[in-house]
Amino acid sequence: MKKENIKYLRISVCMICAFVLWTVLIRFADVQPVGPQNSSVGLASVNVWIHNMTGVHMWLYTVTDWLGLVPVCFIFGFGILGLCQWIKRKSIRNVDHDILILGGFYIIVTAAFLFFESFVINYRPVLIDGALEASYPSSTTLLVMCVMPTAAMQIGKRIKNRILGRCAVYTIIAFIAFMVAGRSFSGVHWFSDIIGGLLLSGGLVMMYKYTCVALK
Repeated sequence: MKKENIKYLRISVCMICAFVLWTVLIRFADVQPVGPQNSSVGLASVNVWIHNMTGVHMWLYTVTDWLGLVPVCFIFGFGILGLCQWIKRKSIRNVDHDILILGGFYIIVTAAFLFFESFVINYRPVLIDGALEASYPSSTTLLVMCVMPTAAMQIGKRIKNRILGRCAVYTIIAFIAFMVAGRSFSGVHWFSDIIGGLLLSGGLVMMYKYTCVALK
């Protein structure tokens, strides 16, 4: 288990480092004013080429935007679970350690989201309600890819019925695939935004997994 846990740490560090390098590349490589209102876009040639191929499908943006409430519900659900354990067991120290770690994990994800809302790398390839919005990394991809895999870990552990647990996990996997694909083909993000969201969320989830096992 120790060797396996070190593997989680290595994967996490590699993915976070890859995210940092990817961000630097987007910030400085092939930057051109090809976005709405002449906004600058990194890796412009590749991003524009892929964007022209996929086109813009606002209905898909709307669907994935509303479905973004699903991971938010999971956040509140696990928050309520932790609160109930705290009240019942009369001490926060007696709350399941993986639930406490999950709470810290959610705080880190929120901090990452707020940081990139303030420190804009790229703007969206389309205007939303007539305004430019920060686009990198894809916040919906980041939210889904951080919350849903950790939810699958929790559900797989807590549902005792094996068949029911597997069905729940497979449903979550299908939801993740639809959300990432839907966000990619909706045309409201550059290709580099999706990749950035995948790299950052992958690194954070592996760090969560490592921390849970290390502190078990």
